[in-house]
Amino acid sequence: MTGFAAQDVAGDGQMRAWEIRSVNGKGLDIRMRLPDRLGRLETALRDRLKARLARGNVTVNLRITRDSATGAVSVDETALMGALSAIAHVERAAMAEGLHLTSARPTDILTMQGVMTSDAAEMGLPEDDVLLAEFDSLTEAFVAARAAEGAALHDSLKGQIAQMRPLVDQAQALAKARSETAAERLRDNVAKLLRATDAADPDRIAQELALLAVKSDVTEEIDRLSAHIDAAETLLATDGPIGRRFDFLMQEFNREANTLCSKSGDGALTQVGLDLKVLIDQMREQVQNVE
Repeated sequence: MTGFAAQDVAGDGQMRAWEIRSVNGKGLDIRMRLPDRLGRLETALRDRLKARLARGNVTVNLRITRDSATGAVSVDETALMGALSAIAHVERAAMAEGLHLTSARPTDILTMQGVMTSDAAEMGLPEDDVLLAEFDSLTEAFVAARAAEGAALHDSLKGQIAQMRPLVDQAQALAKARSETAAERLRDNVAKLLRATDAADPDRIAQELALLAVKSDVTEEIDRLSAHIDAAETLLATDGPIGRRFDFLMQEFNREANTLCSKSGDGALTQVGLDLKVLIDQMREQVQNVE
């Protein structure tokens, strides 16, 4: 399930920017991007997320910077003189080769490694308990955001399931009418065939007709579609993670709708099957977001 939460915390001359974001995933995959000195917290942060989440590709970011109001910046004179000396050496070498170089700008020199120093590199870190408390607060906001999205997703899936039931009822009525019409047509064709030749074996014809009837019967597919709708409504009313079970159920929905279309032998029934497939495809995309 997709989700996002961010939190900025200022204190002790620092600014700590926390962020959690997630996108769809079949399982739970957690990636941590923490400052080097905080690698020891990774296990604790992962355990906290695993206790609250069941699905999704989740990324946690923490960036710590020195508060601009308190951070002191200075120039390292030794490094500066070394940089100027190196620039002069390069310019002399270029002139000896007949080359003219653009003069270095002060900003270019200041950004050379070691010329400018800041106490941010030496700033201390809060206690682990403080950082974990901040992460817990961020996680609450993240879970709340996912819950809000989940509520909207629940309503969307519920509406799509409600649209499927009348289509299945329509398919059942069309299949029954088709069966009665097909039986009458088969009886007429068999009578014509028997009148036209004495070589036809009535028992053999009866067996073939029975086989054709079985192959074209869609009663089981319609019954299973109806049962899947009941199962989907039950899942939506269930507390806790249901994403994987719902994903499997959508595969079953798709299988039955495909079989219904292939066996229908009737334009109207095929159209109902196609309408079902459109709804099923829409739901399959939505279900990827369900935890």
